[in-house]
Amino acid sequence: MNSGHTRVRLVQAGAVAAAVALMAGCGASYRPVVTPVNTTGPAAQPQSYAVVVSAPSPTTPGIATVIDYSGDSVLAEAPIGPGPTVFTIDETGSNGYTLNSDGTLSNFPISPSLQAKQVSYSTLASNARPANLFSPSATLWAADLNGNVVDLFQGIPESFKLAVPVTAAPITVVGPSVLGQRDFAIDQGNISSPVACNISPTTGPTGQAVAIELGTDTVSATLPLGKCSVYAVQSPDNKRFFVLNRGDDTITVINSQDNTLNSCTPFINQSGQTVTCHPSLTVSPAPGFAHAGPVYAEYNATTSQLVVANYDGNSISVIDVSLDEYGNDSQTFGTTFTIPVGNSPASVTVLADGSRAYVANQADSTVSIVDLSSHTIEKAALPVIGHPRTVVSTQNSSYGKVYVASPDSPYLTILRTDLDIVDTTVLVEGNIVDVRVTTETGTSGNNNSVSRVPGYGEPCYLPGATAQANLVTCQTLP
Repeated sequence: MNSGHTRVRLVQAGAVAAAVALMAGCGASYRPVVTPVNTTGPAAQPQSYAVVVSAPSPTTPGIATVIDYSGDSVLAEAPIGPGPTVFTIDETGSNGYTLNSDGTLSNFPISPSLQAKQVSYSTLASNARPANLFSPSATLWAADLNGNVVDLFQGIPESFKLAVPVTAAPITVVGPSVLGQRDFAIDQGNISSPVACNISPTTGPTGQAVAIELGTDTVSATLPLGKCSVYAVQSPDNKRFFVLNRGDDTITVINSQDNTLNSCTPFINQSGQTVTCHPSLTVSPAPGFAHAGPVYAEYNATTSQLVVANYDGNSISVIDVSLDEYGNDSQTFGTTFTIPVGNSPASVTVLADGSRAYVANQADSTVSIVDLSSHTIEKAALPVIGHPRTVVSTQNSSYGKVYVASPDSPYLTILRTDLDIVDTTVLVEGNIVDVRVTTETGTSGNNNSVSRVPGYGEPCYLPGATAQANLVTCQTLP
């Protein structure tokens, strides 16, 4: 019995030793494999560029200049058509287009490696009188003053496809910032020339908005507007369309979904609130001015506000154009704040977060910075070179930048929005025709798709000249 017990103990001891040896392995302990988990940072920002078209002279080739957002440095330059007069880029920020003094259309890719060999040209009809270029809804339009038509261009490169008749000489074509159902051509009615709205904007005829269905390229409706309609902007949700009438200080509101004026019999919505539709809005001048003269606007998607530059009244208007959850005008729709700025505000841009607006004061050679929360001027106006007519903004890092261009200067002024100071100026070849940015966070993108030239949506202005001289300048435009 004792020997048996001894054998059992030996077997048990051996089993324990084997187990220990099995667990220990060949002198190496088991180490589980650990896969590190990397932290996820913010999404990469899209590359952002400022693109400037300038004209050294009316007959020599213009220059397209691509400027880097981060370093404010010139990345590429390329010659385009002679004497460019109009510049715009498409809704994706990928391609630029110019109308040139020899009647050609330039098409070029927006790239840091842009070269002359990448610029292509299309010849317009011999009798065409294109005034402006527009690229909404993945289409390219030209307002053609000959024959009361808008010319449609398609293809790669863009070439003339067809002309769509409208009611009178159009000055602008606007549509949604993404492909939608229709675009709108805006005209100023039975008027001898669009420059008449610069000579005497308060006595002009009423205009029309012509709805063009994108599926068939045909007109589906013609809607009445106010006097001297000069500009228009589409909301990013494609539900409302706003037309600025310089002659009577109004903004016509169009219901883009119904293709009608935004008017209705007041009704009770599903939440039990009374809904009142607004077929028009009114803007006001700064104190001491009799006339506001809205000429440019930007829709800020973050705040659902329309910010309007009132050229003749030295003010901007900040208008609530929000909708309720059912797509009707909200209870606060039409609430308006009037903020005095500098002299002759020609354009305005709004930061992506809706905190501030930057206003290009053409007669002052300044940019006003407006706090959109308190509706007050934030600081003294910043001086810029020349008499600015275009101001655009973008954001590609922790702060944004604002680009200011004057048609009588070869210098592009760049502002930093974290400090609200002039960051630098960039010299290009020849006076600037216009500037665009390839990314516009928080806005409808209409800075990209809508162009203006003096007399055709843009007020005539001759630096340092008398009112009579400016009148002559308008009269001698094509």
